[in-house]
Amino acid sequence: MSDSPFRSEAPVRDQAPQFVLPLVVRIERAAPPARTDALETAARAVLTILGDPRSLGEGAWARAMRDWQDARIRKVVRRARGAEWRRAQALDGITVTGKAAEVRVFPPVPLDGWPKDLARLQVSGTDLDDPQTPAPADPGVPVLWMSPEVEMSAGKAMAQAGHGAQLAWWQLSDEERAAWRDAGYPLAVRTAAPARWRELTAGGLPVVRDAGFTEIAPGSCTVVAEHPALTG
Repeated sequence: MSDSPFRSEAPVRDQAPQFVLPLVVRIERAAPPARTDALETAARAVLTILGDPRSLGEGAWARAMRDWQDARIRKVVRRARGAEWRRAQALDGITVTGKAAEVRVFPPVPLDGWPKDLARLQVSGTDLDDPQTPAPADPGVPVLWMSPEVEMSAGKAMAQAGHGAQLAWWQLSDEERAAWRDAGYPLAVRTAAPARWRELTAGGLPVVRDAGFTEIAPGSCTVVAEHPALTG
């Protein structure tokens, strides 16, 4: 699933060449990951590529990363299994693992220029469930709070969680980013209770507002990123 909150002003971002950050989640028929595990792993995958040396300075991915972040920060989540997953693994990217989830993130590609082994993967079919209610997040861990008011497929929610992590990343100092990276990007994804959601969206924290390309209405608030460095 795809969507794209933005960083720059509307006329600038829409006139710029459009790029997309591809993410592929492994969903084997016999052993699909839990929904929350997939969301957390996708968010950590986005952070991992943002902080990777290849994405910085004169790194191999730096130009694509800059071009992507200067326009709408589109992300598309596709699913793969078996031979599809093995082909995706052979492409330039990073695989991030969770408790059981596996997500591979790739450097941004032009909106209409996907590698064929990724373009052929399905966007639909990423409906995942949590077999048990997730436990409360550990104290001091960054939390990406999902809206209790907006229903999304797991693929859409994975992209949204990635957006939330990225918005938090943008607001951190270099030292805070380094500390998060060195700790392995710990985070939790949880759905806020309605009263808590109202507090979060009014509290000045980074808020993801969906562009409305898929599934939900434009401007819908979907994620609030609560990082300890932003709440102190």
